[in-house]
Amino acid sequence: MSRREEPVDVVVVGAGASGGAFTWSIARQGLKVVCLEQGGWVTPETIPSLLPQWERARARTHHPNPNVRKNAWDYPIDDTDSDISPMLYNAVGGSTIHWGAHFPRLKPSDFRVRTLDGVGVDWPIGYNDLAPYFEINDAMMTVSGLAGDPANPARGPRPCPPVPLGEGARRIAEAYNRLGWHWWPVDAAILTKDHGDRLSCNNCGPCDLGCPRGSRTSTDLAYWPEALAAGAILRTGARVVKVTSTPGRVTGVDFVDESGELVHQPAANVVLAGNGVGTARLLLLSAEDWCPSGLANSSDQVGRNLMFHPTGMVTGVFDEDLSGYAGPFAASIVSQEFYETDRSRGFVRGFQAQTIRSDGPLGTALGGYLPRLPWGNRHHEQFSSQFGHTASITVTTEDLPDPNNRVTLADTLTDRWGVRAPKISYRVEQRCRDTIRFGIERNSEVLREAGAREVLSIPLVSSAGFHLLGTARMGADADMSVVDANCRSHDVPNLWVIDGSVFPTVGALNPTSTLQSIALRAADALAGRELAEVGGDIV
Repeated sequence: MSRREEPVDVVVVGAGASGGAFTWSIARQGLKVVCLEQGGWVTPETIPSLLPQWERARARTHHPNPNVRKNAWDYPIDDTDSDISPMLYNAVGGSTIHWGAHFPRLKPSDFRVRTLDGVGVDWPIGYNDLAPYFEINDAMMTVSGLAGDPANPARGPRPCPPVPLGEGARRIAEAYNRLGWHWWPVDAAILTKDHGDRLSCNNCGPCDLGCPRGSRTSTDLAYWPEALAAGAILRTGARVVKVTSTPGRVTGVDFVDESGELVHQPAANVVLAGNGVGTARLLLLSAEDWCPSGLANSSDQVGRNLMFHPTGMVTGVFDEDLSGYAGPFAASIVSQEFYETDRSRGFVRGFQAQTIRSDGPLGTALGGYLPRLPWGNRHHEQFSSQFGHTASITVTTEDLPDPNNRVTLADTLTDRWGVRAPKISYRVEQRCRDTIRFGIERNSEVLREAGAREVLSIPLVSSAGFHLLGTARMGADADMSVVDANCRSHDVPNLWVIDGSVFPTVGALNPTSTLQSIALRAADALAGRELAEVGGDIV
């Protein structure tokens, strides 16, 4: 070992959505905490959103798939045996650096799918256990939205008014009204009014590339300044390669720093906050030295039950120019009309329909949401008829846990330091495909009702693996789960997992709001705070 750092109360692995929220909370409660992040800070001058070649950057250097962009701080992922490609980002802020900022909460029914529908498993906690943390997190992430949605539990006013709908979403909303179906403005982590030195959204569009105005919230903006002010230590360029242990306890982590030196960070508690792929990988890498059954994996559940949220898409092409490229691409309106189970459809559980805006000029030409436009004499004519003239609706389904959908260690693929890469094995179940088909049929009706002259669909968006969930799930039964209701390992009392891998089931909704709230709750549990005492007074 080349170097040994000073011991701390808590070491957190990962500075993304969950790691940032957890570190902020634990530092404010007086514990000495170090967070290790293998990526670095993303500064406004490096964001390509305002450059002429922004769409080229999206397809290459800033692609959400690490296997495509191949940055030095990424690790490769073997996805040759998966129906869906994984999308993630390593940096301070994690994948919130490259997200659409849609910010729903899981619904009460999502925590009880075994009881309600006889599938999946029930969570050991419910919506009300997370409710106070949802409110804290909404304030920290400066969420925009509109109170009063009849499809969800009552909640207070959002910190900001809702994002403007845009012309395409307005037409779709009117179509939902005529059909008598639910819709509501999304909750979004996007400023619609100035907040400190961050400016309100100017509708420039490519939120997934980053926001040089700071309008679209990411964890590096929302949580990390206050976490550092509270005394937290953040080390970037720190690639954790192993969780170290003695019998029955973890003792810290080993990481490789930017110079290539191997460093040991001792800690009284180890908290994993990577994602459903990265956390499973690290646990599997570390378990080899712990004991024959794999410490923290005696249930053989680590890496199993990978869930992605399979998604389809239906796009309408309109005669009128909708200026569809203007505004946050993934934040407008949602419909949860078909969210809950109706067995007459032939399947259980349901989907969320989310309206998204048009692609940019290069994406339009290359067929981002539609078939590629033909080259030749008619290219410009067809381009003009489509660019800005489309509105799309995604159909996001509820994945259910399957132990054969999993993360393992690749046989030969390694990262730049020679550490084995993760391998994902994943197949979309027929129930999800049936749900997408039904959702495309219903939302094709919506787009035609909205006035689309042409409706096209994609039955599975294979590049939509943004939600990496379920591979170290929480549960009351230690034989069927990895951590307990507070995210503490069943096997190792000072090992915690706080990212999306703890989800037992995933609903049909974007997970970030819920996973950050879980992390805040776990921080209180680790610090010994009475969970019931948490309220808005700590914001």
